[in-house]
Amino acid sequence: MDWAKKAEDQVSKLVSNLEIDKKDDSEEKKAGGTGIGTGTGGEEADGASPAETSLMLKIIRKGLVESKLDLEVQRQDPNSPLHSVKTFEKLHLKPEILKGIYAMGFNAPSKIQETALPLLLADPPQNMIAQSQSGTGKTAAFVLAMLSRVDTKLTHPQVLCLSPTYELAIQTGEAAAKMAQFCPDIKLKFAVRGEDVEPGTKLTEHIIIGTPGKVLDWGLKFRVIDLKKIRVFVLDEADVMIATQGHHDQCIRIHKQLPAKCQMLFFSATYDKDVMEFAQHIVPEANIIRLQREEESLDNIKQYYVRCRSEDEKYQAIQNIYGSITIGQAIIFCHTRKTAGWLAGKMSSDGHSVAVLSGDLTVEQRLAVLDRFRIGLEKVLITTNVLSRGIDVEQVTIVVNFDLPMDAKGRADCETYLHRIGRTGRFGKNGIAINLIDSDKAMVICRAIEDHFKKPIKELNADNSEEIEKIGS
Repeated sequence: MDWAKKAEDQVSKLVSNLEIDKKDDSEEKKAGGTGIGTGTGGEEADGASPAETSLMLKIIRKGLVESKLDLEVQRQDPNSPLHSVKTFEKLHLKPEILKGIYAMGFNAPSKIQETALPLLLADPPQNMIAQSQSGTGKTAAFVLAMLSRVDTKLTHPQVLCLSPTYELAIQTGEAAAKMAQFCPDIKLKFAVRGEDVEPGTKLTEHIIIGTPGKVLDWGLKFRVIDLKKIRVFVLDEADVMIATQGHHDQCIRIHKQLPAKCQMLFFSATYDKDVMEFAQHIVPEANIIRLQREEESLDNIKQYYVRCRSEDEKYQAIQNIYGSITIGQAIIFCHTRKTAGWLAGKMSSDGHSVAVLSGDLTVEQRLAVLDRFRIGLEKVLITTNVLSRGIDVEQVTIVVNFDLPMDAKGRADCETYLHRIGRTGRFGKNGIAINLIDSDKAMVICRAIEDHFKKPIKELNADNSEEIEKIGS
């Protein structure tokens, strides 16, 4: 079967059923729950797993994010010249691969690709650790390296790419199939759940894209892949990988089977201590490339808190604010699905066009809700921590924390607060953040956030329409 067609078929199946598989198999065990603390009625706090967030970002970001930020490059050999390329032609690629790149709509290398590609394609091969946020061209960069390293005269797997989940592996496979659409001699295979192999046979495909559990089974248990013959090993979504229970150890077991001269490529959206320790385990003597992240800032956001005695008073405060100032679009964050559902019901019955986004929706349903909100079909998006990071809607002028963000120990979660309200002040606009305070504990959290960011959170009397009007001016 034509592989590109198969990838597209699998992706279209996914789009109709994108829910991450809940089966507790060795391949894709989830880290123990995504909730933080408990909310009203003892209900668990709602959130998204790192894998789901990453998948949403990959699907949402159809094009590349333009970055004006600095690229930090740490060379394995500081004395060798550092090349960067402004055109794909300068890379001296096989014409069929170049044709595939242009067919995908890439006209010129992205910022990270300009520097990463000459290193990825260098002879002799060099190892790399690369970090940049979603949408900056990482996947296309390593897929290009994977295709370029294949020797089609050999009939055994030469390139192995690991992703943390079935869905993320399919995304990479789709990108590889599109880029290889003019290279009929390059054969690719998924090593994911639902794909079976005959024990005792040997795979003849050149590129294997899969999840750690399945690859471990095929390499060590069934021995259909000779891991000693792998030339290029790609570890994608490394930050998600180590957040997913069991994957860390599986990756290290696979890595131990690879030959010493195998080119090791490690890609991650974040770069904290855990990820770096993992990287150094997997990738010796690496070139390190980091694209600095867009910084979220509170500088042009006016922050307020409103004292309330109950959820009903919180709701009344929202009503009063809506009655006094013109709001483009608003996002309201709740701690639990139960609160989000209750609030959505109240606002809908009072005539507001409301969308709800919570963890009980599949990824596909979440994308549909976001699309409707983006094009303005709904003016209010009520959500849980499923949406706390990474997704921007330019028209949002106000963010309401119906519940303030807390960590598992009930303390102020300042990072989540920044991700939540930082989006109102993006694109150089002024934003408004309103925090609804219904207890002494909530006030303590509010003060801790104020202290952390050294930015004032002023009290707002939501019963005073003149005072509310001033914040909108």
